[in-house]
Amino acid sequence: MPPRKSRVSLPVSYTSALSHASADKRIDVLRAVGASGSISQAARDCGVSYKAAWQAIDTLTNLAGAVLVERVVGGAGGGGARLTAAGSQLLAAAAQLAQARHQVLGRLSAVPARMPALIRTSMRNQLPGEVVSLQVQGTIVRVHLCLAGGATLVARITRDSAQLLGLASGQGVIVLCKATAVTVAPADGAVLHGTNLLAGRVSRVSRSEQGDEVSAVLDGGLALVGFAPPRSALRARSRVVLGVDESALVLALAD
Repeated sequence: MPPRKSRVSLPVSYTSALSHASADKRIDVLRAVGASGSISQAARDCGVSYKAAWQAIDTLTNLAGAVLVERVVGGAGGGGARLTAAGSQLLAAAAQLAQARHQVLGRLSAVPARMPALIRTSMRNQLPGEVVSLQVQGTIVRVHLCLAGGATLVARITRDSAQLLGLASGQGVIVLCKATAVTVAPADGAVLHGTNLLAGRVSRVSRSEQGDEVSAVLDGGLALVGFAPPRSALRARSRVVLGVDESALVLALAD
């Protein structure tokens, strides 16, 4: 078991720790630790690696601002782990939140329109899509995605992150990236390289000495914001190619 680092005192915030509980297995891992008294057993029970289990606990601890799991040394089993009072309180709050969420979704089940995913982030580009396939390359997973409208992307994430999200083919996701990570070039003279090249048409341009901010509508209908060099010749209705690196994409579960 890796050594636990001392932590600075942070304000306890179960709200922060639970704000993305539906998006991955972190709460499941914490619950499994409480049930089994073992990080390694919790990892096996949740179908993730030992390292990913610790990553889940560390992330929750950082968000909550309180130690959630403590080591137990010695004993017949050679030691293990147990929840702190804060860890138990977080699980109780998670159970209440899940029950309330289930009730709300039940009331909305008769509404035909899809409710939009609400993700608070500085990333301006949030694109709905679906996982097509997963390509494992050691500790890295290349996630092949199909966006609404038919465009394709590939996201490069860690194997631990893929496990914690429980990614699988056919799963709905939200693809996020910063506008500053998207490079825009004219379609008739594009010199962009890489896997993720998307075709579209400019809708707006905001010019600046630091770079022209370009809003574009992809051929499939989704909007994407990126940057072109300063004083670019791009204008509304110009055909463009937008490129983004695989490692710049962040995935969140759509539900």
